[in-house]
Amino acid sequence: MLEFPGSFITPEPYLLFDFKNQNAISKHPLLGLLNFGPYSEHIGSIPLMPTIRIGAIYPEGYYKIIKNLVYELSKTHSPFERKDYLPSFPGFKEIFKKELYLLEEEKCIQLPLHYNKDNKLPHIALAELLSKAVRQISKLSFEFDVLFIYLPESWSDAFEYQLERFSLHDYIKALTASFYIPAQLIREGSAISYKCRCSVAWRLSIALYVKSGGVPWRLAIQDEDTAIIGLSYSLRTNPLNQNQEFLTCCSQVFDSDGTGLEFIAYEADDYSKHGENPYLSRFEMRRVMQKSLNLYLQKHSGRPLRKIIIHKTTPFKKDEIEGCFDAFPHRTQIELLNVKQSTPWRAINFEYYKKVSGYPVNRGTVVTLSHNEVLLWTQGLTQLESKRNFYKEGKGIPSPIAIEQYAGSDSLNEHCRIIMGLTKMNWNHDAYYDRLPVTLAYASTLANTLRSLPSASSNLYQFKYFM
Repeated sequence: MLEFPGSFITPEPYLLFDFKNQNAISKHPLLGLLNFGPYSEHIGSIPLMPTIRIGAIYPEGYYKIIKNLVYELSKTHSPFERKDYLPSFPGFKEIFKKELYLLEEEKCIQLPLHYNKDNKLPHIALAELLSKAVRQISKLSFEFDVLFIYLPESWSDAFEYQLERFSLHDYIKALTASFYIPAQLIREGSAISYKCRCSVAWRLSIALYVKSGGVPWRLAIQDEDTAIIGLSYSLRTNPLNQNQEFLTCCSQVFDSDGTGLEFIAYEADDYSKHGENPYLSRFEMRRVMQKSLNLYLQKHSGRPLRKIIIHKTTPFKKDEIEGCFDAFPHRTQIELLNVKQSTPWRAINFEYYKKVSGYPVNRGTVVTLSHNEVLLWTQGLTQLESKRNFYKEGKGIPSPIAIEQYAGSDSLNEHCRIIMGLTKMNWNHDAYYDRLPVTLAYASTLANTLRSLPSASSNLYQFKYFM
């Protein structure tokens, strides 16, 4: 039997919806939007366009379906699922204070419904067709803010090709990102024929708002002199030489309130592999951290950085630690955290007299394993603002993430508080929280998409191109 030093619960973080009004807060992202509106609508110094313009690529004869979907977002919808969490949707303009406008049919791009006339592999034929269409519509990119790409289920044999690890979703995101076009994939099963139109409206509306440049919410607690970096690596095989690999290093910089800045991706030359995991040399780690620091300074008018927190899914090797310390000024506080998604630990909630509870452990539960490692349950029982118990996953025993501190002087309690907040900062859905902080949730998405890029340039990208 193991005995632990103790456990505690990290409180559920609040989200902020108006920087001028510190009372415009809510734990529930959707109720916060309903009660206060989106965060960026309250920033008076930034001129905001009153309309979000939508371009479209779709199979011939499907323009009316896209038009009906856009029209549907202006209407009210009541939930048929997740009724304990999902509020009614009152219409896009009522929430986000903007109109939606779909470009005229003659400015959109129609694709032949039966596209594979040359009998190529389906994924190759469709990828080539979409690539041509994106290049064509990019010439009108100044006329729209977000691009809809409709994918009917009749094309589903081209969505994946396992032999080449091909994903049409990732290919399209890499393609549109190379043209700096925010794209929204419209799947027939998940957007057109899905039963709960309230769910569709919430998810699609938040995505549209963010991809058009809006900020729906931020974390209520802020530290202006702190930045958080999510670091991820992606190994790609040379298609011309299967024995040759490329390591793409991706660094994403976030403010302490969870707002994501651009990310940097470039190919690293000096690295080693331990098992399936790549590790940077001291020189490469210093280089990526210096690029990240420059990005932060550019976005904050050279304001000094007091503290930097770095999240990584694999352990920090000695060279990587030294490279991090090489990159930042001596007075900068550096916190290095390995956040492990897979752990063998589980926990069961007991009531009085050792009776097994009907609910899982509380979200935010922390168990200390050692002086530099804790378990944090980012999934679990929490309370909505109505004081009702809420477990997002609905069933099952949630597993914790493990947080191991390799460098730094902050307490692990403080890091748990920050990570709990970052689990509520994924703007790519309408959920109450994620299992992983946004620093690592985005890392997984970016790593998958980067495999579809022919090369990783050192350009800066905004995450909205990869959502």
